[in-house]
Amino acid sequence: MNAIVINQTEPHDDSQSFRDAVVDRPAQPQHRDLLVRIHAISINPVDTKIYASMKSQPTADATRILGWDAVGEVVAAGPDAKLFHEGERVWYAGDVTRQGSYAEYQLVDERIVGHAPTSLDDAHAAAMPLTSITAWEALFDKLGIEHDSESEATNSTRPQVSDTSKRQTLLVVGAAGGVGSMIIQFAHRLTTLRIIALASRDESKQWALDMGADEVVDYHSDDLAQQIQKLAPEGVDWIFSAYSKSNIGLYNTVMKPFGEIVAIDDQTDLDWYSLMDKALSWHWEFMFARSKHHAPDMIRQHEILDTVANLVDSGIIRSALTQQLSPIHADSINKAHLMVKSGHMVGKVAIADKPQE
Repeated sequence: MNAIVINQTEPHDDSQSFRDAVVDRPAQPQHRDLLVRIHAISINPVDTKIYASMKSQPTADATRILGWDAVGEVVAAGPDAKLFHEGERVWYAGDVTRQGSYAEYQLVDERIVGHAPTSLDDAHAAAMPLTSITAWEALFDKLGIEHDSESEATNSTRPQVSDTSKRQTLLVVGAAGGVGSMIIQFAHRLTTLRIIALASRDESKQWALDMGADEVVDYHSDDLAQQIQKLAPEGVDWIFSAYSKSNIGLYNTVMKPFGEIVAIDDQTDLDWYSLMDKALSWHWEFMFARSKHHAPDMIRQHEILDTVANLVDSGIIRSALTQQLSPIHADSINKAHLMVKSGHMVGKVAIADKPQE
């Protein structure tokens, strides 16, 4: 089958990070695996981080296939599979310990796979699985924020609170990224939270408002803490942090005592001690943890993806796709990696096997 692998030919620049290759098609699925014919993928920061890690290792596996977002069709199911059958259209974020989605076919455990939304084309759907699972787990599993069930949500209104002065506050750091986009949408559509987003560029600020933020504060403002405190004088209840480095002091300043933070970045040497005075709690969100460690509740991600698909098809949640490339080959993946590595992406970039309107 066709696949895209890391280009280990020297010398080359970042515009030639990957090359096209022909590799063996995966074997017939065993146990609860599905064999999926891939129609579209998307690129996430984890792709660029793992690429950078492998590039620094001269002995890295030349046959390793990256990629952790996909939409495709089930072409075969393992003997123990119960959730899907041949011909169904699915979406998933995959397993970081297995071969990825930069290929024609991929094996994936059905417990981390969902039924793709019927209202989205392949590219728009492919932009959603990893960020949706991450945002859902961060808000509702880690922080335990109360939210409307799928049946209670509507596409015209957000949940209401009788006394708006009692609305709790969520601060979103990294609002214009893929995960931040879903955090804001879930919080806006499924909770009564007041959402304060941090963004710097005009494009990012408008994007955060379009996703459902109530207020947007300039991340590079000299009086950032004061602006947040003006909007939330009693303190912020929760923080979603995509960029934690140099922000721990800010979080301690603007949060209520006993507040909770959930973070998705992998910064080291963070000064958590400063959070002790207010007894603030810190949670890590890593959506690959369930599959990597074969958690007993792996199927939770199947449930999340099916719920999100229904929210999309009901018009409640939208895809964060902003950039689209095709077909799935090395040139497209090289371009997408450069977009993500630039740090200026708003929303998500996806690559479809065929051009889509």
